[in-house]
Order: sequence, then structure tokens, then C-alpha cells
Amino acid sequence: MSIILGIDPGSRLTGYGVIQFTGRHFHYLGSGCIRLPEADLPERLKIIYDGVSELVRQFQPEEFAVERVFMGRNADSALKLGQARGSAIVAAMNAGLPVSEYSPTQIKNAVVGTGGAKKEQVQHMVKHLLKLPATPQADAADALAIAITHANMQRGLVAMAGKATSRVGGRYRP
Repeated sequence: MSIILGIDPGSRLTGYGVIQFTGRHFHYLGSGCIRLPEADLPERLKIIYDGVSELVRQFQPEEFAVERVFMGRNADSALKLGQARGSAIVAAMNAGLPVSEYSPTQIKNAVVGTGGAKKEQVQHMVKHLLKLPATPQADAADALAIAITHANMQRGLVAMAGKATSRVGGRYRP
């Protein structure tokens, strides 16, 4: 049994999703968004740090998973995204959580079965996999998808234990 906190970082909206993973079953524990005000970036980064720290206190996860930054067309946006991601990672590391990173393609593959999946497909599969009564908001669904991806990767590593050594995603331990 493992509680996993997934984070979909953003400089305006940071999604979070918390699941419990037992054997082969996912159990939804919570999700939502850390909404950031119109403020200077350092203030928003502090809000992300404080918000993730509060989520860790509230849900007591054993694992932390975050989306890896991808380089888009706008370098400034990518830098801000990286800083938001960094704030969340520091909060997790300060709480002593192991941090794992997954690319958008890995997440879509793990949840939908194709790396080219659209946001609506991810939302639909998250709703289905977690047996939710309604479709979660896009950023929260992405964060839940990150947590599901981590659970699936961990399950795969456990299955491979003893057969071969494999490194999936980037994993850092405090």
C-alpha cells in the first residue's frame, strides 16, 4: 500500500492528485488545484511551496511524482514552469519524500495507452480508472494521471525485481 501525491506544475495553476495504490487497485483520496494570484513570480513560487507542503501534511504521502518540464516554443514560459516545478520538488524533498519525474508522453502512455492522447482522453481515463462520479478538472486530472503513472511504473519495477535492474523516470531520494 502506498499513498502517492502527483503534481502538475504551473505558474498560474498547479494541479494535485492523491491516490492510494494497493496491489493492483487505485483509490482516489483527493485532487484539486493550487490557484495562484496575479503576483510576482517569487510570491507565486512561495504559494506553490506552501501549498504542496500543506498537501504533504494533510495526506501523508510516501511517494511524490511530478511532470518533467518539456520545452515548448516559449522559453520564458518553460522557465517559469521549471521554477514552479522546482518549488513543488523542494517541498517534497524537505518532507523527506522520494521524487519521481515523468514526461508528458510517459504519462499519456501509462494512462491512455498512447503518447499522443488529448487532455479529454486523459480526463476520461482518470475518471474511469479511479471510478470517479464526475470528470475532474483538467489540471487535477493531469496530476492524478501522474500519480497513476507512478503507481504503474512502481508495479512494473516490482514485477521486474530479480530479473533485471531498470531505471524508469528520474528518481531522486532525499
